[in-house]
Amino acid sequence: MKTIDQVLGAELLEGFRARAGGYDEQNTFCTQDFAELADAGYLRAMLPESRGGFGWGMETMTAAQRLLGSYAPATALAVNMHHVWCGVATLLAARGDHRLDMVLDWVQAGEVMAFGISEAGNDQVLFDSVTRAVPAPDGSYSFTGTKIFTSLAPVWTRLGVFGKDESGEEPKLVHGFLHRDAPGIEIPQNWNTLGMRATQSNSTILTDAPVAAEHIHTTLPVGPVPDLLVFGIFASFLSLTASVYVGLAERGMQLAAANPVRRKSLKNEGRTYDQDPDIRWQVANAGIEILALDAMLRMTTRDLDDLVDHGGSWFPRLVTLRTAAGDAARSCIDIAAKVSGGGQYFRGSELERLYRDALASLYHPSDAESAHSTVASWLLGPVKE
Repeated sequence: MKTIDQVLGAELLEGFRARAGGYDEQNTFCTQDFAELADAGYLRAMLPESRGGFGWGMETMTAAQRLLGSYAPATALAVNMHHVWCGVATLLAARGDHRLDMVLDWVQAGEVMAFGISEAGNDQVLFDSVTRAVPAPDGSYSFTGTKIFTSLAPVWTRLGVFGKDESGEEPKLVHGFLHRDAPGIEIPQNWNTLGMRATQSNSTILTDAPVAAEHIHTTLPVGPVPDLLVFGIFASFLSLTASVYVGLAERGMQLAAANPVRRKSLKNEGRTYDQDPDIRWQVANAGIEILALDAMLRMTTRDLDDLVDHGGSWFPRLVTLRTAAGDAARSCIDIAAKVSGGGQYFRGSELERLYRDALASLYHPSDAESAHSTVASWLLGPVKE
């Protein structure tokens, strides 16, 4: 099995960091980064070696994404959505559920997966949908609606989507995979954001876009249900997304430690700022956050690989990891900005770009409100009506 260092070598990573500013400035997709990752076999990393992969589980995959996120967070977040589907399929198969084995087949064949779940105004996330799913007699479905934050928009070939079928007595949620060549797909070039610009997470507008019957893999009732697909999506998405922000936070810590030594104090007769006790306290705070996150990320993803049964605490654990990672990314970058001097405020500095990238963590599911609601319900039970 290849190690992370063998796949993401120093020269490759430095190239990603060197190009990150250009992608951000031009608001373009990380085309060369993505091509180099594909050439390195990174898109097949979670496949077993017998299928051309590296046999990585969630612990190793998140560690790799954490490393990539420390060099080029937007590139890491873009490719993350491909790995989310690989992760869901792997987690389900390890638990005896093979409904998503088709994903592993597609990835082995070189296809690129994308995540078409998020919808504007849908705070129910996986438990309801504003996209319409209309059944056909042959078991296929057509989907009409708008999916937002569709990362990898320029390159995906298979889009995981879901919508609501209201044709029967009870509405149901229908999950399937849409092929890029299907009719009824429009991808407007509307990704002009504050940060994470290289992901090119354009919206995807579906108008009677068809999904073949064999690519409809799950139907569920509206509302929370104890289905393994729901667990798999939350587990894969939250842990992998968290890993990108752990990497971003780690880079903030590195810059917070590296930049003060380059600054000298006139008041203190040229002593460098790394000797200032207040600066040292702030840098230490960044280190404390990273050390805590390191343990949380590794333990959570190792338990996913080892099929540990945390019962009702699984969702609180996962949302806490994702929320803590985003909070740490913003906090560590903020600390780096405070100790690095006003030169970092200018456009084009790495820290300026990372500051904007870190803000994207506010908008990924599960947000802070949802996370607190999940943990409160676990500890206190649901709110009484």
